[in-house]
Amino acid sequence: MERSATFHDLNGKSVFITGGGSGIGASLTKGFMEQGAKVAFVQRSDSTKFCDELEEKYGRRPLFIRCDVTDVGALKSAITQAGEAHGPISTLVNNAANDIRHTAADVTEEFWDQSQAINLKAYFFACQAVMPNMISAGGGSIINFSSISYMMGNAGYPSYTAANAGITGMTRSLAREFGPDRIRVNALAPGWVLTEKQMDLWASPEALAAHLDRQCLKDHLSPRDIVDSALFLASNASRMMTGQAVVVDGGVVTTG
Repeated sequence: MERSATFHDLNGKSVFITGGGSGIGASLTKGFMEQGAKVAFVQRSDSTKFCDELEEKYGRRPLFIRCDVTDVGALKSAITQAGEAHGPISTLVNNAANDIRHTAADVTEEFWDQSQAINLKAYFFACQAVMPNMISAGGGSIINFSSISYMMGNAGYPSYTAANAGITGMTRSLAREFGPDRIRVNALAPGWVLTEKQMDLWASPEALAAHLDRQCLKDHLSPRDIVDSALFLASNASRMMTGQAVVVDGGVVTTG
C-alpha cells in the first residue's frame, strides 16, 4: 500500500487506533506510519508479527497493546500508556467493530450487550479517555468509524446497524461538546470494502455484482480508499470539519 497523498502535519503526531492490527485497522496503522506518525494500537489478538513487518519496512515500530476494547478499564489504561510513550494523543481512530450476521429472532440479551459493548460503548469511552490528551496537545481529531449499512436499512445485523446509527448521533453531540477545546469529532462511514475477511465470508460473485450495480462508481472499494479519507480527517486539511458523517462508498447512499 503506497501513499497517494502526503499530510505533512501528521509527521510526528501521536495516533491511537482501536483494532489496528487487522483488516482496515491494519491498513490504517500502515497509512499513518507512512505519514511519519507515532502510532499506538490495541488489538485483541497477538499482532507482534505485524509490528515486526512494519518495523522492517519503516524502521520504526508501532506500539502494540493487547486489549479487548469491551474492557473499558483496559482500554483507558492503553490510552494512558500510548500518551506516555508517544506524547499527548492528537488523533483517535475508533475502528474496532464486529459485524457478525444475525437475525432479530436470534438476538439474546447477552448478545445485544456484547454487540453494543464493542460497536458503540467502547467508542464513547475511548473518546472520553482521550480528551485530556487532546486538550494538552491544543486540540485533536477523533474519527469514529461507522458504516453505510444502517443508512441502507440492511437486514441481517440489526444490533450492528443500531450501534452504527448511534455512532453518528454520538459523534454529533461530542463534536458540540468538545469543540471549544479544538477537538474535532467526525464519523467515517465506509461502503463495502473488500478486505480479506469480507472476501472469505460474504463476497460471492453474485453479491459483488449486485453491490457494484448500486454504486455510482463502478470500482470496488479497497482499504486504501478508506485510509486516505481517515488521513484527511486527521489532518489540518480538514481543520474546520466537525460533527460530520463522511461517506466513502462509491455512491451507494446520499447524505444531506
